Amino acid sequence: MAAPARHVPKQKKLDESDELLEDQQINLELVESLQMELDQLNEQASDEILRVEQKYNQLRKPHFHRRSDAIERIPDFWLNVFLNHPQICPLIDDKDEDALISLRRLEVEEFEDIKSGYRINFVFDENPYFTNKVISKEFILNEHGEPSLRATEIKWRENMDLTQVEDNVKDSRKRPRESQSFFCWFSNDDMGAIDDLAEVIKDDLWTNPLQYFLVNEISLSVEDDAEDGAHEGEEENGEDSDIEVEDGAIYVEAIGSEGEEEEDFPEDYEEGDDEEVVVVEEEDEDEEDDEDDEGLEDEEFEVGHLKRTERFFDFVLIAVLSYVLLFFFIIIFFMCCFMK
Repeated sequence: MAAPARHVPKQKKLDESDELLEDQQINLELVESLQMELDQLNEQASDEILRVEQKYNQLRKPHFHRRSDAIERIPDFWLNVFLNHPQICPLIDDKDEDALISLRRLEVEEFEDIKSGYRINFVFDENPYFTNKVISKEFILNEHGEPSLRATEIKWRENMDLTQVEDNVKDSRKRPRESQSFFCWFSNDDMGAIDDLAEVIKDDLWTNPLQYFLVNEISLSVEDDAEDGAHEGEEENGEDSDIEVEDGAIYVEAIGSEGEEEEDFPEDYEEGDDEEVVVVEEEDEDEEDDEDDEGLEDEEFEVGHLKRTERFFDFVLIAVLSYVLLFFFIIIFFMCCFMK
């Protein structure tokens, strides 16, 4: 027969529930307090990181300036960098290449407080497409973190606007239509697309453009090395060892790459003996060299042993003299004490 269920007073259940709720509330308040402390630490860390970034931005400026001066002396540097970059290259067409040949300098300037944004400057030489010397694009974040853009208006020369191309229609008249030129980026208000390209320029291309300029040279170098290695391998496979007859030792002379054998053997060698050719190497000179080396090693060991022995006796002599002097000074000290 099953035992009757134990009756728990209702008041006791309510008390336990209140205790649990109270304990939970205490832990929630503790978690909230700790989270606030963590947030304060994160803000302090952000401020310190920002100060470090500002410091090193100032230290990097002269290096960036000197690098830009050197890049200006390299023809078509930035054009090649753009064309070798996997994310920027698809945005450039043939006409863009013609215009970007005149790109002399590219610079990224972060604002003083860093977190409010940055500016990308494109400095051009005289060119047939536009009259601007400098075209800039600014990316700004206000105090609420809201982004905004500001770009230089490109002053295109007549009929040279690369962002517009002419399209033929049925009535043989021509009308302009938008193209996917790289220069459309300066007038594009799509924050997502613009941010992606701007971040690539600021964080990747600007920090180390040399890696993209050297892409083709590295590829060509790797291909040349591979071809040279293959050529050397073919030559090694087509060559046979040169073996000569000298002082009674038999060395098989070279077998040409076309399979023609050229052999030099002693006068008493017969044609029927070509199934087995014993190659004898002269070892007398090697043995003499080994003996000479062993003799030199023995002499070096003896010299080293004598030097170590001399150093040991010098150490012992110095130690003995030190003890004698110490004993002498002790005696003098006691004599002085007794005399007083």
